Amino acid sequence: MPGRTVGKRNRMRIVSAVAVAASASLALAACGSTKDTGSGSTGGGGTGKVGVILPLLTSPFWQSYNDYVPKMAKSEGVDALKTVNSNSDPSQQITDIDNQLNQGVKGLVVAPLDSAAIEAGLKQAERKGVPVVAVDVAPDKGKVAMVVRADNVAYGTKACDYLGAHITSGKVVQIMGDLASVNGRDRSEAFRSCVKKKYPKLKVLEIPAKWESDTAASKLDTLLNANPDIKGIYMQAGGVYLAPTLQTLKSKNMLKAAGSKGHIVIVSNDGIPQEFEAIRKGEIDATVSQPADAYAKYGMYYIKAAMQGKTFQPGPTDHDSTIVKLPGGILEDQLPAPLVTKSNVDDPKLWGNTVK
Repeated sequence: MPGRTVGKRNRMRIVSAVAVAASASLALAACGSTKDTGSGSTGGGGTGKVGVILPLLTSPFWQSYNDYVPKMAKSEGVDALKTVNSNSDPSQQITDIDNQLNQGVKGLVVAPLDSAAIEAGLKQAERKGVPVVAVDVAPDKGKVAMVVRADNVAYGTKACDYLGAHITSGKVVQIMGDLASVNGRDRSEAFRSCVKKKYPKLKVLEIPAKWESDTAASKLDTLLNANPDIKGIYMQAGGVYLAPTLQTLKSKNMLKAAGSKGHIVIVSNDGIPQEFEAIRKGEIDATVSQPADAYAKYGMYYIKAAMQGKTFQPGPTDHDSTIVKLPGGILEDQLPAPLVTKSNVDDPKLWGNTVK
């Protein structure tokens, strides 16, 4: 019948138009630019309260991040609640997420303590339709709009290369983070693998310290008693390991200034002001500057985008980073993290030189 024929043709035209629109939309989102994307009804439609959950506040790094959060929230136009401190307790962090969701937040920015345990909190948020941005640590499983993090494999590799360039042979120690965190695993394995492949004359001794200063101090003390000929140390977190490491070395009369006989070459991670001062004094030699300011800035940027229903694709961004796809399809914006030595420690662009 003519009427049916016309109806079929109209439907075909509509289907074709939808397909073309969908193709155009996908093409727009095909690069990693932080300006692209689609829209949707996720979260609060771009508005609403945002909860920000910290892993701990005993580290100068996280204290600085905490200070940056309200400033960056304001600059990004995000209505962030007062931060919540999970106090190094993964179970407490899940409770904190639940409490924030019960307060009706429309978005969450979380720095996971445990890459596996955080899945329970992410599921709670997903059930309530609340988008989550993970900062500093990527989850093993669970839905997040974006992970804002530097390349932690590069941290371990940079530390390895620095020690390898300054120590021809002998024992070096890596004071590791919590291996329940992907950060601890990435840094530890990268350092270990790099030394084995490129500097076989170095022998790696390891201290699992779980981001705990007391654990680092006691285990380093024991290790130095048995190995007084240590030539290098890699601290995976200067925020919690710097003070106990320097104090332990000082107590054994092993803290010698760079350039002097018996100096132990020390490389750290974080980029806090205390590390910069230690570099200036010659107490340590280098650190990798983990961008606390950019973590706060882009944590706020991506949660606002997620609440507006925006999505992203792997590729270079407009802020000198690269979005990569992790196992499980999670996207991570890998922010730059420069190596800081005596030659560039006074660079005013380093965030560690902008805070007191």
